[in-house]
Amino acid sequence: MAKSLGKNLTEGSIPRHLLSLAVPMLLSNLIATGYSIVDAIWVGRFVGRDALGAVAASAPVVFIFVGVAAGATMATTVLVSQFYGARNFEMAGKVINVSFALSIILSIISTVGGILAAGGILRALGTPPEVFPYAVPYLKITFLSFPVQYMIFLVTSILRGVGDTKTPLYFMMVGFVINAILDPLMIIGIGPFPTMGLNGAAWATVISSSVALALGVAYLRRKGGALVAGINFRRLDFRVAKLIIKIGLPSMIQQSSIAFGMAAVTFFVNSFGAVAIAAFGAAGRIDAVIFLPAQSIGLAVAAISGQNIGAGRYDRIHGIFKWGLLMTLSISLFFSILFLTIPGVLLAPFTTDPDVIAIGSGCLRILGPSITFLAVMLVSNGVINGAGHTLTTLIFTLIAVWGLRIPGAAILSRGSMGITGIWVSYAIAFCVMMCVSLLWYRSGRWKKPVVKHDVNAVFD
Repeated sequence: MAKSLGKNLTEGSIPRHLLSLAVPMLLSNLIATGYSIVDAIWVGRFVGRDALGAVAASAPVVFIFVGVAAGATMATTVLVSQFYGARNFEMAGKVINVSFALSIILSIISTVGGILAAGGILRALGTPPEVFPYAVPYLKITFLSFPVQYMIFLVTSILRGVGDTKTPLYFMMVGFVINAILDPLMIIGIGPFPTMGLNGAAWATVISSSVALALGVAYLRRKGGALVAGINFRRLDFRVAKLIIKIGLPSMIQQSSIAFGMAAVTFFVNSFGAVAIAAFGAAGRIDAVIFLPAQSIGLAVAAISGQNIGAGRYDRIHGIFKWGLLMTLSISLFFSILFLTIPGVLLAPFTTDPDVIAIGSGCLRILGPSITFLAVMLVSNGVINGAGHTLTTLIFTLIAVWGLRIPGAAILSRGSMGITGIWVSYAIAFCVMMCVSLLWYRSGRWKKPVVKHDVNAVFD
């Protein structure tokens, strides 16, 4: 890999490295989430409650496919960061080349399958009949953007692995501005654009994301040299592909299981009607924003841990964990207070419907304190993932989501708690997930190597 790409994270101040990675990553993630927030605001205000419900009904389906992309590209971050830390640029370049090929194949298969199955999936989720006509075409158009979204994840994961989180911020910002401009033009129908309503929001995302991807790929080609100049299937190293799948598959299943869990929760929420799903959608947008600081710090911990483990600097890992924990707790406690005290104010930009705000406020008041549990877990999982032990965090997630959250939501929502039982199941699952992850980190089992960094021993 071109040495001008990225920076060495195995030396220097740990908190400075965390901030230099996490802050741009947070801003990039905020911008990415901003796509859906801007869409929801325009749709909720100008198209109506049922259209807003359609966005919420589609969200878990989209989240499943986004989870596939995020999980699959986690392997790229882990391997690139470890080989970069070991200064094994040859192997890092092979990982990038194979990752592009695998991403193209997987994203095309997922997109075609998603478009063909969109209606059936929404029916299986119990989408309310008044929401269904909006949700089907919106979801199909959204699937068209999936190859673009997948490749954006990949470019970002490569740059994150070499310690560069600032550059993705720039091209994501350009895409966000374009989306914000196109949204009202295509939803309402201004100037040369016809009135497309909810579908206009989906098309605006397709166009703006494509521009962001083009900028990201152009930068990678310019800075990465011949190694990332293009995909050459004749030069693919299938041993590298096997290694990527070995690390990426558990992470992909982990993210997908969370997404399928969200789909199951949506099924339970749908049983309470269109107002409930609209409230869940609005509260989910806010929760997604507040989740991002913890997620960004966790990803930064994974990238820094990966480079230091690749360089054999195990002495720095506890410091990385400690500083990540301090940062994420400070931020998550602040936002938890906001969730508890002013949930109605936070929901106001999305809707003026008092019933939607009432249900959404109840959701936020319970999710607020539980964010702290999730934030701590993301830091300890960051170290574990950075070491390449993605199968371990997969097991944690399966226990939390399918052993606790889904059964809890099914049982509690059918009792006297009603819909509140769904939110309580989230809090229980986050708490258990945090405790298990912390115990595993403290055990030191993550120190067992998953990847060999000697070029001659990688595949032994």
